[in-house]
Amino acid sequence: MKWGLYGVLILCVAFSWFKFSAAQTQIEVERAKLTEMKNSGEDVLEPDDIVKQESLVDSKEGEKTFSGILLAFMTAGLVGIVFVIHVLPAIAHRFTHAVYDSAEEVEKDPMHDGRAKVAQGDWEGAIAAFRLAAEAQPLNRLPWVEIAKIQVDQLEDAPAAVQTLRTAIEGQEWEENDAAFLMFRVAEIYEKEIGDHANAATIMQQVIDQFPDTRHSANARHKLREWGVA
Repeated sequence: MKWGLYGVLILCVAFSWFKFSAAQTQIEVERAKLTEMKNSGEDVLEPDDIVKQESLVDSKEGEKTFSGILLAFMTAGLVGIVFVIHVLPAIAHRFTHAVYDSAEEVEKDPMHDGRAKVAQGDWEGAIAAFRLAAEAQPLNRLPWVEIAKIQVDQLEDAPAAVQTLRTAIEGQEWEENDAAFLMFRVAEIYEKEIGDHANAATIMQQVIDQFPDTRHSANARHKLREWGVA
């Protein structure tokens, strides 16, 4: 049925083109006759002959205009149908594949399940999910930080949070920034949540010793002065 429609439209376009071309040819013939009549100067011509010929030329030009409009309409219809049936679906198909294929290439965020559990208030489930995320991305400090946050804020178990972060620090060769961040977090829990100033100060001194001449050691010294330990 689709190809039958195409055939009909192609025939209509061809017919419109034929009528347009024929009208143009006829106009040229009738204009030549009109020019000849005007230049002949023969007395045998009736007074209305030239007027009739001019009207005939105008009529042929009208036919040409109508044929041109019909040709444009039929051509636009054919192009539009081809675009809608073939081109547009092809573009949509390629776009859809580009979106979904690229989405498939992006690995699922390991943190997603943990965040979902947090949103549900399932703290133990969230901790388990974040531990799986830490296994999936060993160099990502965020799962450990999230676990410690849940243990402090929701479970009110600051010592467990300290142990979580210590396990993270000791179980991986961290980049400088990540290691310093985790150590600062341990010191913060000792200081604010447990009230163990001595251990907090010890962690800060470890930062100074481990990362000398860095902004981390400078921040650690600032903390010690703030705590009155410097």
